[in-house]
Amino acid sequence: MANERQSGSPCDKETCESCRTKPSAPADRDIDTERIERSLSTIRYKFLVMSGKGGVGKSSISTSLAVGMSQKGMRVGLMDVDLHGPSIATMMGIEQPISVTPDQRMIPKSYNDYLKVISIDYLLQDKDQPVIWRGPVKMGAIRQFITDVQWGELDVLIIDAPPGTGDEPLSVAQAVKDAKAIVVTTPQDVALADVRKSINFCRKVDLQILGIVENMGPFTCPCCGETVEVFKSGGGKALADQMNIPLLGTLPFEPKLVKACDAGRPMLSEKTSTEFSRAIDACIVRITEELS
Repeated sequence: MANERQSGSPCDKETCESCRTKPSAPADRDIDTERIERSLSTIRYKFLVMSGKGGVGKSSISTSLAVGMSQKGMRVGLMDVDLHGPSIATMMGIEQPISVTPDQRMIPKSYNDYLKVISIDYLLQDKDQPVIWRGPVKMGAIRQFITDVQWGELDVLIIDAPPGTGDEPLSVAQAVKDAKAIVVTTPQDVALADVRKSINFCRKVDLQILGIVENMGPFTCPCCGETVEVFKSGGGKALADQMNIPLLGTLPFEPKLVKACDAGRPMLSEKTSTEFSRAIDACIVRITEELS
């Protein structure tokens, strides 16, 4: 018959009944996507904290938001996906090795009853060894990292990404489809220029922007009581108005923040009312308003 073919001979895939009816195997990326969605299905909100520029205090804001939200009774996860410079574990004072479940899923470290922390730093055997990976390897590692963490039920997952618009934030944007970006800036023009790129990145990859947080804004001098502007003021508000994005808050420059981060004791863990803690609290309130 015309449709019959000899064993071992090539077939015409357009006419071969066997080829036309045989289901195609799902692509690897589809399997990965299903695993990611299943892993994140018990988390209500996912925030990607990002910035186009380094040195704006993005990681310190991630830790402050996480601690502040947990103190309000929210179940929070804090994830560090900065492959080249992870700092969350140090800032949180949690650097012990992680445990894994029998099915090889990583168990986050508990900071308090409501806050869990995981960092890609936990997977590096030598903390001083540089990670020298090309884009595809980095993207695959981040996707697997997101998949292989056992979070349980969470109200919020805060993902701290490295600065820029490269592989790491792109991987998160593609993997965590319902993530919302919190873009961090400082008031000076050189930072604002780079943050505009982050905003346009989010719009390019269809990543919803929750709002802008301006860090290192004016603060009250503890000695004379005068308002001090280290990096000018009002830049975050002007950028938010220009780009039609909510301003989630302005955080004052806090001289004690560096010592607190180096010591592994987030400032909000002291539970004392300061200008910085009140600003973080107002920022959290603004975030919850944007979600309602």
